[in-house]
This record gives sequence, structure tokens and C-alpha cells, in this order.
Amino acid sequence: MIVYAITDRRSLKDDLLGTVERQLHAGIDYLQIREKDLTDRHLFELTRAVLSLPNPTSTKILVNGRVDIAIAAGAAGVHLPSNGLGIRKIRRSIPIDLLVAVSTHSLEEVVVAEKDGADLAVFGPVFSTPSKASFGSPQGLEALSVVCQSVSMPVLALGGVTVHNAVSCVDRGAAGVAAISLLQSPAELDCLVGKLHKV
Repeated sequence: MIVYAITDRRSLKDDLLGTVERQLHAGIDYLQIREKDLTDRHLFELTRAVLSLPNPTSTKILVNGRVDIAIAAGAAGVHLPSNGLGIRKIRRSIPIDLLVAVSTHSLEEVVVAEKDGADLAVFGPVFSTPSKASFGSPQGLEALSVVCQSVSMPVLALGGVTVHNAVSCVDRGAAGVAAISLLQSPAELDCLVGKLHKV
């Protein structure tokens, strides 16, 4: 199972870099730096600071919404919001090895994202979660299943994901899970990520 962590420093009791260092040590597969309120300079500096941390399992670092900063800082890729820059336009102007992930909230968005050249899609919210309430009611496992069967690229389930319901997501065809709080707060993060990788 792919484990995809998303940062949110405002919800943390500890400092962000300390949390990220624990996530990298635990062996997450992807880390999306999602700090939308930072200035360009501070986002660049944060990305560089994250990239300077020990990364024993070669976690891929993605920058949310900012292709320019991802390239300038040397990140592995960019994560595009569903209403962000067009993937085709980006693909014409970026290094070919830059990973492109995209947020999606419908079958149509996932299909278009794959057609336009995305490497992976984060789909949700699958389950109920306060942080994704603005996107409407949960999509549910059946919608996740339809999406996963309709494309060949990896689809990750987002929204209200727990260690227990992650199994159901994989059973429906998801390549993994994406989460904020699940992967930011646990004291025994190594154990949690290990459990998810075994699903």
C-alpha cells in the first residue's frame, strides 16, 4: 500500500519539521507539503528544509500547487488541486521526470487527470471528515471502486482514513491512502506506517 502524508502545520502541537522527520523515518512513500498560506519565499525555504532532512527510504517530496517552487527547490514533484493549473500545460513545460499528483472528487476528474498525464490521483473524501466537509458528502467505497476500475494510474483514498478502513479501500482497488491527521499525530508512527504498508 502507498502511504501518502499531507502536511498541516496549523493542526500540529509539535513543530512541522520535527513531524516531517518522524514521517520520513517511518517510511512514508510520499509527502505533500501543503502550506497554502506561506509566502513564496517561505514555502521555498520550507521545501528546501524538508529536502535536507534525513530520508532513509527515499520518500518523494511534492509541493502543493506550485510547480515553480517544486522545480526550484529540487522536489520530486507537484500536487495539483482539482481547480489548479492544467496538467497538459504543465507537462509541456516541466522536466519529464517531475511527478504530477492531482486531487480529484469525481470519476470524470480522475479520468481526465489520467488522460492529461497525471502520475497518480488522490480521490475523496471517501469517508466523513471535518477537513473535507466543503467538498460535500463522502464519496463512499463504491464510488472509490468505480474510479479505481476506470483508470490504470494509482488512485489513493483520502478523507477519514484510518488503519481499519484502509483495508476496505485497498479491497476496492485503491493503491494506497492519503491522510493528514492520521499520519501527523501518532506517537508510534513507525508502527502505524508499517501496518499500512502490510495492508
